[in-house]
Amino acid sequence: MTKYNNKKVVLNGITFDSQKEARRYRDLSLLERAGEIESLELQKAFILAESVKFENEPRRKPAVKYVADFVYQEKGQLVVEDVKSKMTRSLPVYRLKKHLMKSVHGLEIREI
Repeated sequence: MTKYNNKKVVLNGITFDSQKEARRYRDLSLLERAGEIESLELQKAFILAESVKFENEPRRKPAVKYVADFVYQEKGQLVVEDVKSKMTRSLPVYRLKKHLMKSVHGLEIREI
């Protein structure tokens, strides 16, 4: 069972976290083949804060990352897309990462 009771789905040899995400991949793949979008990437990571070393801790803390479900070019613009349920959209960690994506990278997340 997954964290949010969604069911993993395999499509074209790729495992997706949910049926909704797999459907979105299928739709984006069709749009890419039709030339509507290009350079489709899955699970692309963006650094939101570099790794740091605190004086009182033995190891560095890893960088804070946001991993987008899909990234692609549409009419010359970079699109960052995430398939989210209403519940996960409201989680504080996701809201913070969404804020940092805009602040650090100047990119808004398109929620599907």
